[in-house]
Amino acid sequence: MSGAEAGEGTLIMARMSANHDVVIVGGGLVGASLAIALDGLGLDVGMVEATPGGTLPAVFDQRNLSFAAATVNALTALGVMQRLQMPGGLIRRIHVSRAGDFGRVVMQAQDYGREAFGQVVVARDFGQALETRLAELKHLTRYRPATFVGLGESNHGRREVVIADADGERRLQARLVVGADGTRSAVRDALGIETTEHDYLQTLFVARVRPAKAPDGCAYERFTDTGPTALLPRGDRHYGVVHGVARDEAETVMALDDNAWLARLQLAVGWRAGRLLESGPRSAYPLIQVLATRLVGARALLLGNAAQTIHPLGAQGFNLGLRDALTLAELIGDASQDAGSDELLQAYVQRRGPDREQTLAFSDGLARLTSNASPLLRPLRSLGLVTAAQAAPVQSFLVGGAMGFRGQVPELCRSEVR
Repeated sequence: MSGAEAGEGTLIMARMSANHDVVIVGGGLVGASLAIALDGLGLDVGMVEATPGGTLPAVFDQRNLSFAAATVNALTALGVMQRLQMPGGLIRRIHVSRAGDFGRVVMQAQDYGREAFGQVVVARDFGQALETRLAELKHLTRYRPATFVGLGESNHGRREVVIADADGERRLQARLVVGADGTRSAVRDALGIETTEHDYLQTLFVARVRPAKAPDGCAYERFTDTGPTALLPRGDRHYGVVHGVARDEAETVMALDDNAWLARLQLAVGWRAGRLLESGPRSAYPLIQVLATRLVGARALLLGNAAQTIHPLGAQGFNLGLRDALTLAELIGDASQDAGSDELLQAYVQRRGPDREQTLAFSDGLARLTSNASPLLRPLRSLGLVTAAQAAPVQSFLVGGAMGFRGQVPELCRSEVR
């Protein structure tokens, strides 16, 4: 039976063999990407998914994903970008400013020898592309719909994973268990890993808006006292809008009719992108940073939002999680020992440290600084914008981060695939 057949919902293979090299709990953006990367290594992988076959996880909705150049490189190498139904919107220019502050930063991809800093992709389209690619895998068994119940002991080089489906509980064995099950990770809880949390007291609204003139490849980031607003150029002549508001305003903003909502957005971003004419449905998400205090346990590891759920400012979340997954796959591919050994897990922690720490510091620091209404910080922020606009080393640092080139970058991220 092929991986594609198992992916259609038949669990005959799963019931015949419950031993895997790797079991991934969570079939969202990061978990699915890891499964694709591991399949190329010929590993036997099991993926536990809460969503039944034929249905995309809730994360694959109408929100807009901003893929850094490193992410585009990797997803192209993995055969995912080629399966998108709608072309991504190229980000050729980034315009950053803050309401009430002097100065702005404008970065052009062509100044760095690039066609684009990255691409904007609709989450649902990306989910369907991942699903198509997963169905082609030869070494993947999908347990869906299934729920993660808990972890057993680590014995004889394997870790037990307990899951439940329509027929009751089953026990899987894996050399490595990967928790890619989101912000409120059940795997993280089972490992006894604590978290630190910071509530930004903001709610993020996401929608699609149609402007009077089609996007020209410029992404606009506008900071205000109550949160950021971004316009991201999509490939369908629309912008993806991300609009942060104070938490106590969220219900009021959600209740606005389309005309009032568009007027609010227009006031937030100004007229740089022209008049905003029409909006699609809007969704709202509370902004809470959740960081795992450690990333690994006995034959287990956390990836993506299970490891760190961060402020979306700068669109770092999925890009960081993908680099987590690709680093793990690279280490497993290079290792002479088994996938869940202590040596490999510690190598993973060491490799991911600089990128993770720098990205968290950048995202959280920028979020706190730009949303602080104190007039005492206004000169500092204005000076920072002016400096960033004029200083090549500062811009190079920002551009490197925006394109996903921080720390020891996984091999798949480094080169464009033609």
